Amino acid sequence: MIRVIVADDHPIVRSGIVGLLALDPGLDVVGEASDGAEAVALAARVRPDVVLMDLRMPGVSGIEATARIVAEHPAVRVLVLTTYETDDDILGAIEAGASGYLLKAAPQEEIVAGIRAVAEGHTVLAPAIAATLVTRMRGDRPERPQLSPRELEVLRLVAAGRSNPEIARDLFIGEATVKTHLIHVFEKLEVSDRTRAVTLALELGLLSSRADRATRG
Repeated sequence: MIRVIVADDHPIVRSGIVGLLALDPGLDVVGEASDGAEAVALAARVRPDVVLMDLRMPGVSGIEATARIVAEHPAVRVLVLTTYETDDDILGAIEAGASGYLLKAAPQEEIVAGIRAVAEGHTVLAPAIAATLVTRMRGDRPERPQLSPRELEVLRLVAAGRSNPEIARDLFIGEATVKTHLIHVFEKLEVSDRTRAVTLALELGLLSSRADRATRG
């Protein structure tokens, strides 16, 4: 038997969720909370297996309540069940320690399966939520520019402190060619000076300190 608390500030919605869970003989609703503070207190008192948590509630929000419950009772799992699917809501809930994130519009069997999965220690995400997270992560990750081998050679020598004439001599090319390569590097890295180009290239892993030392030698 999985012991569940339902936290939602809308009485009709809350009673609907409780009624839905009552249809499953393997679930036992051991408490109801109308806001985040009540959910935290109730979780401490009855120690459920899973808290079904709405996000936006008066006073203590679902995200804050989730963080407090997870911190104070690591064995209690929190499954967010909400109508909200914005990036900030999703990331906030997951960062707070929620074990899953489902939408209230999900089919009954998906919600029940989510509760069971979370109680067993799994993480549950609605397909739309998973897609949003993947998109967000890809968007936050800086795209790594593609520099040509010659552009990387020039940039390594810049990192080693060489001037344009020195780079030209080292690579046996004209100084005008060095300038052209640097212009292309600046464009690809979206920077306007040598210092920022080297700094960003190091941050992106395009240059290594070991390679720089070798160039200096």
